[in-house]
Amino acid sequence: MASRDAGSAGSTSDAVASGVDEWHRVVATRDASLLAGLLADDAVFYSPVVFRAQQGKALTTMYLAGAMQVLGNDTFTYVREVVAGHDAVLEFTSQVDGVTVNGVDMIRFDDAGRIVEFKVMLRPLKGIEKVRERMAELLAHLSAGGDSDPAETGRADP
Repeated sequence: MASRDAGSAGSTSDAVASGVDEWHRVVATRDASLLAGLLADDAVFYSPVVFRAQQGKALTTMYLAGAMQVLGNDTFTYVREVVAGHDAVLEFTSQVDGVTVNGVDMIRFDDAGRIVEFKVMLRPLKGIEKVRERMAELLAHLSAGGDSDPAETGRADP
């Protein structure tokens, strides 16, 4: 992971720096239960493939947990990070079913270091399509009561 840039948008508070560190811990451990203390109750998630923003802690948790299962494999790595003020921009790369995905997590924190906004941007188009396909399968499976990635179990049905 690259070092943090101070940026010109203002200095980063200890709470925001701590929030970024906690996000890295969530990603490194792939432990979605850690999101409970990191997300603000009114967190908003902006998906690269869903038009409407996903409002609230529960939906944000569901989408981030899903993304960790789809993107957070052994090939996932952050390659650049810029943190300034209440914002962090983290560029990543990953492989999903043999397709290279390049993306950016744009995260806004509140004064307590909790995530209030999380926006994901992806490229190239083939990568977006693959992530959309896998996320749709996973979210359908999870909302039907499944507890694992259907790609890992070899089935898309609960």
